[in-house]
Amino acid sequence: MLRLKAPPAINQFTQTIEKSQNSRLMKLLKNYSPETRAQKKARLQKEAEASSKPHKDEKGNTHATPKPQHLKFGLNHVTYLVEQKKARLVVMAHDVEPIEVMTFLPALCRKNDVPFCFVRGKANLGKLVHTKTATCVALTDVKQEDKSDLESLRTTFQTQFNDNTSLRRTWGGGVMGIKNQHMMAKREKAREIELAKKANM
Repeated sequence: MLRLKAPPAINQFTQTIEKSQNSRLMKLLKNYSPETRAQKKARLQKEAEASSKPHKDEKGNTHATPKPQHLKFGLNHVTYLVEQKKARLVVMAHDVEPIEVMTFLPALCRKNDVPFCFVRGKANLGKLVHTKTATCVALTDVKQEDKSDLESLRTTFQTQFNDNTSLRRTWGGGVMGIKNQHMMAKREKAREIELAKKANM
């Protein structure tokens, strides 16, 4: 695959975030893992018990319990959130198969000014949302104590991915085979000898 020239839209998926950024991001995302079936059952049970005395949220809508804040996942759902500008941060896996299903998402994030980044391994994202693999996840809302963390990551990824024009222009791959590399090195050597002869004349 390295010997094929990859177009910029596909090559950008190889530009994953650094280890330190990854650990910070995963620490934040772990706090917003969706609830498991058992947790959901317990929450719904509580809601059923509290349905006799529902409380109102700031908009005046009645909810038995506050809406849980957790990661949104699934390509269609994340795409919808980006289009509606509800997503605050989008995290994509670098190894989605086939990659063509994901190539539009970075462009859509740039258009709607939603910060995004690429992380290594769809299985790592899958762990966060209790599935085997996940193509992408999005954060829509965070708790008060995590807001500063989210904002610092958003500004970092905005400059690193959204505003980075070189990311959209660089072609990847194009690495020649070992025989070709030797041949090119020989050619270069011969050219240098020729130039040295001309200089001595």
